[in-house]
Amino acid sequence: RQVQQELEQEAERLLAENRQQFSYRLHRGRVVFEHGIRRLQRQYRTGLLTFFRQAPLSYILSAPVIYAMIVPLTLLDLSVTLYQHICFRVYGIPLVRRREYVVIDRHYLPYLNLVEKINCAYCGYGNGVIAYAREITARTEQFWCPIKHARRNRGAHQRTTKFFDYGDGEAWKRDRMKLRRDWEE
Repeated sequence: RQVQQELEQEAERLLAENRQQFSYRLHRGRVVFEHGIRRLQRQYRTGLLTFFRQAPLSYILSAPVIYAMIVPLTLLDLSVTLYQHICFRVYGIPLVRRREYVVIDRHYLPYLNLVEKINCAYCGYGNGVIAYAREITARTEQFWCPIKHARRNRGAHQRTTKFFDYGDGEAWKRDRMKLRRDWEE
């Protein structure tokens, strides 16, 4: 836990350095660039006609397939939100704050054109929803079956470090109820 907190503090420090280096600040969750910086950054923007002229045809033709994923992503978003609001309240599991996972802010960047801003918003939403759903699922797993797997699984969520070792029935019996109340990250 201490290592996780140190990593988060370091990430915040680096973000603060970036804010200073690229002349922006956050005001009520919104990015505000210092005077003149927006104009300076706009010089890096690719116009829409140039953007489409330079895009390979395969990219343009595959775009509907990519954007069709908005339907299952939205359904996932709605279903896990409903799920946690019902089930987590019943079991006393703290709710996951969606806004901590779904972050859509790259559209404020002046050097992105309209298509790039839409692409960035889509990716921020998609990855945020997946991370949000993962945390909801991780909390569910911590409550119901906090047992590590017998073999390594790629990309295990951070809560698994608290879980009981595979085969440790004694710890399961002794500490399962305590772990159901340990929601600190």
